[in-house]
Amino acid sequence: MAIRLCGAGLLLLALQCFVLSVTGEFVEPPPSYSLRSIAEGSTRLPCQFQVQGEQVVQVSWVKIRPDGTKEQVITAHHIQGQPVFGRFQGRVRFENSDPLANSALIILNTEVSDEGIYRCLISTFPSGNFERQLELTVWTTPISSLEPVELVEGQTFRLAASCRSVARPPPSLSWDTELPGQSQNRTSETGAVSTHFSLYPLRSMNGKPLDCLVWHPSLDKPRRIANRLVVHFPPDPAIRGYNGNWVVGLTGASLTCDSGGNPKPGFTWSRRDAALPEDVILDGGTLRFDRPLSATDAGVYECEARNSVAAVKSEAEITVTGKSPRVASLNNLVPILGGAAGALVVVLVISLMIVSCYHKRRNRKLEKELSQRTEEFCTLSRHASIRRFDSINGDPRIQMDDHIPLRPDSHTRTSMSSLSGPPGKRDSHSTLSMGRAERPVLYSSTRRAERDAFIQNGTTAIDIGPSASQNSSPLRMSPTPPSLSAAPPPVKLAYGNVWAGSPTPPEDEGEEEASLHISEAVTHYFHYTNGVLHPKRQPNAILLHPRGQII
Repeated sequence: MAIRLCGAGLLLLALQCFVLSVTGEFVEPPPSYSLRSIAEGSTRLPCQFQVQGEQVVQVSWVKIRPDGTKEQVITAHHIQGQPVFGRFQGRVRFENSDPLANSALIILNTEVSDEGIYRCLISTFPSGNFERQLELTVWTTPISSLEPVELVEGQTFRLAASCRSVARPPPSLSWDTELPGQSQNRTSETGAVSTHFSLYPLRSMNGKPLDCLVWHPSLDKPRRIANRLVVHFPPDPAIRGYNGNWVVGLTGASLTCDSGGNPKPGFTWSRRDAALPEDVILDGGTLRFDRPLSATDAGVYECEARNSVAAVKSEAEITVTGKSPRVASLNNLVPILGGAAGALVVVLVISLMIVSCYHKRRNRKLEKELSQRTEEFCTLSRHASIRRFDSINGDPRIQMDDHIPLRPDSHTRTSMSSLSGPPGKRDSHSTLSMGRAERPVLYSSTRRAERDAFIQNGTTAIDIGPSASQNSSPLRMSPTPPSLSAAPPPVKLAYGNVWAGSPTPPEDEGEEEASLHISEAVTHYFHYTNGVLHPKRQPNAILLHPRGQII
């Protein structure tokens, strides 16, 4: 007996050691695990038990009903296979092809009824069963709708739009609009949520946004249901296209009936107390004349705009005058042409004034120059009044008296005046005549003696005669040569009785021509100022001896 008891004890000890050696643990899920899923999607229920050796013989999934009873879902046996039970057939499967190694369950099409508590049972041999429990929550995406209401202008405060949504858990609703109004939210027993928006309808509100926003945990951002407020109002027609200048023969004339209103109105044309003219075309709200206008087209035209709210009329009195468009256009051109002509006249007057002022100024200048030339010419042309030249030149290049040609000429017999001696010697050969080179030539029969006396005494005094002594002093020459200066001394003309004698009249036209040559030479080389001849500055001027010459 003792031996039997001892053997039984050893066997029990060996079994206990074996059980301890096959004990395993759950890799997933952790204890008290819960997860959420969206309806109509797939859901994964994790379950994995890890042991040493192949001791897992069966895996089962069961659902715990609210009353505590169990509902078989699926089982995996190493001999009997993977049977699926009840309503889960075709909707669930194991994630791994070897469910004894990885027992995770996949619900292919999750339903709201799948929400609840699930248990994963692991059967091992010979250690027994192991289980892990988890809770599944199923959410549904919101199912929302918006119902707009058509309003009419002038109605009382009433509902404008309603928004409704159903989801697990219940969603939240709100309105996104700038319209003045009030909103009211409601929740039904089935979990549906609705909101209502009310206001006073006005035509200015037509087409304004009135959007519904749906908020739910299953959504990343609120879902917007777009909506535009609809407010019906009557039309307000107005006839356009008549400018008051319709005339007989005008082409392309038309009348247009513009009108607002919601819904868009239809149009009807008529003419008061008469039918519409012939050959007119009605194109919606446009009445078009496809021919030139005539006087019979005048009248009061009426346009009626009608929609579901009301019918409103508008009228316009059309007058067709008998004035042709061409005459009207010419009348319009008259002011333009008149203005252009006036501007042209002003420009011409200003131009004439400018030209006249220019010519007057030029004529005055020419008259002044002519007067000066005339005075100079008259003064220099008095060849019969010239008594003498007194010219002193400071040019050191001047010739001496010995080089001055003193020779008689054929003209001496008709000399105009004697340069020395008493009046009785007027037939002397001392005279001034024009040579062949158009230069004055000094002719004197007694000049050489006077020159010799001047050389000996250093000074000389030439008495022109009794007549000359009364009007001018004798001409005295200084022995000192004059200094070089920019302006030569003036040549004085002394008018007196030196020419008082009875001059011998010219014998022929030759002498008169000689006198004219003298006047031209004097005018060319001298200028007259205050009774005095001044030599002009020019390179070809006649150089006179600084001692002076008596003519």
